[in-house]
Parts: sequence; C-alpha cells; structure tokens
Amino acid sequence: MMLDAVDHVILAVEDLTAATRTYAQLLGRSPSWRGEHPSMGTANTLFRLSNMYLELLTPEGEGPVADMLRQRIAEQGEGPAGLVFRTKDAATCYEAWKKTGLHPSEPALGLGRDIESGAFREWTSVLLPPTDTRGVLMFAIEHRTPDETLPEAPLMAEEPSCIDGLDHVVVQTRAPEAGIRLYGEQLGLRLGLDREFPKWGSRLIFFRIGGVTVELVAQLSEEGDSEATLDEDQLWGLSWRVSDADAAQARMAEAGLDVSEVRDGRKPGTKVFSVRGPTNGVPTLVKQPLPREESASSDA
Repeated sequence: MMLDAVDHVILAVEDLTAATRTYAQLLGRSPSWRGEHPSMGTANTLFRLSNMYLELLTPEGEGPVADMLRQRIAEQGEGPAGLVFRTKDAATCYEAWKKTGLHPSEPALGLGRDIESGAFREWTSVLLPPTDTRGVLMFAIEHRTPDETLPEAPLMAEEPSCIDGLDHVVVQTRAPEAGIRLYGEQLGLRLGLDREFPKWGSRLIFFRIGGVTVELVAQLSEEGDSEATLDEDQLWGLSWRVSDADAAQARMAEAGLDVSEVRDGRKPGTKVFSVRGPTNGVPTLVKQPLPREESASSDA
C-alpha cells in the first residue's frame, strides 16, 4: 500500500475569513493553522481532526494555484476542490503510481507558514494530472515536519457536540467501472462495498483507507461508457463524525447554521442530520456512528 490515509480535503473558498468563521461554528473548533503560500499566491486555514484535516484555501496574490482557484470559483463556485492522500514515502509512491499506469509529477517540496505563530511546515507532494483522476484534483503528500507542528483544532464547546473526524467523502461519477479501476487498482484503496440500490436509483461503491470511506455514487440511469466520460467525476460532499448528534445539532442551530432534525441513519443504531447552510458549497451530513464502528457508511 503506497497510501496510508486521507490526509486532507481542500475546499476552495472566496472569503477566507468568513469561511473560517463558518467552519469553526460547524466543527465546534478553532483553527489549527492560518497559513500562506507566497510562491503559489494562496492563503489557507486548517482544522486538524482525529483522522485528517480540513483545508480552506483561497487565492491571495499571484501564482499558478491562485489562478486555478480563481478560475474554479468563477466557473463552479465554492466547494470541494481536492482530495489528498497521505504517504510515508513520496518517492516510492511516485514510482509505484507509474507502474500502475498513472502519470504522476516528480515529487516536489512544499512550504507553508503560520501567520500567527511564524511556524513552518514542510512536505513533499506527488500530483496526479486530471486526465488520470477523472477530473478530480488529487495528490499524495509526505509530511516532513512533526505531527505536533499542526495541532488538533481546539474545542470551542463540549466535546461530544464537536466534530471528531471525517466519516466519508463522496465522489459523484458517471463511470463507476473506471472509478473502481482508479481508486482500487491504481491508487490501492481497499474496496469495501459495491452494490446497487434500486430504491434510491444509485450504485454505491465504498473504498476504505485509514478509517475514512471514499464513496463513489453513480445514478443507475446515468452510468456511461467508462472510457468516454473520463472528466466527469465530481468531488461532491462530506460526512462528519460526532459522538452525540443531538448535542451537535443543537449547538449548530444555536450558532445560526441551518440544520435538519436528527433522524435515524440507514444503518441501524446510527443517527444523522444534514447541514443545509452555510457550508461554502459542500453538501454536508453529520453522523453519530455506532461505538467503534469500523464498517463503511451509506448515509450520504
């Protein structure tokens, strides 16, 4: 296995200050990091959770990444913009990906600075082209600084009401067989479920990595030719994990977020509720899983 976990999910946002405030309220946590990347023309806010971190990324200045973000926001609006996997060895990952038929970029060093503490983080990343990833921005990252450089996001409320980690990330696809080849055979994620649900008109495909599910969703009436729709996947939604859904729902409602009522999840014994807004363009579900739940969820 070249990949260990989902390292982080990138959200493209237009107003970083407003988005940071929104996600502090949603997660019930203060930011772990407020950073800048002068060479890329971007600034970010990071919230580190138990099993990954969330990156809010905005263009600020000039640079290739800033240009890409501006174009993305202009054409699609704010929302999920990248899925990043963690690896222990970027060079080995690069070689392994080439052997599976992917076309990764050479490992490249990266540097970020926290504007409040002055701390630096270093990493090596291996980027995959969108033609390989069905249009989803995707890369692997090897962190070169200690984990404590990016501390867990501090709690702002009682712990059971605050988001603990990511349960699953949802990718919409019109070519599920091509998705299985990419995520399973080429990236090396473990396939946990592949099942059609005619009642919902969907085919759900779950891949598991590091306690997080990458969920591919295909509409049964829209499954297309896997080779003719290589650019049509969409990184779509996020499902967050919490130990007390009722307390989390009440906390978010009091903070002014638009939330649904808590309801039973599709898996017996689980509870879920939706966050309708504001979420900066991210369809969002909050889930209270079973104690020590290890199986994939189908609630999104």
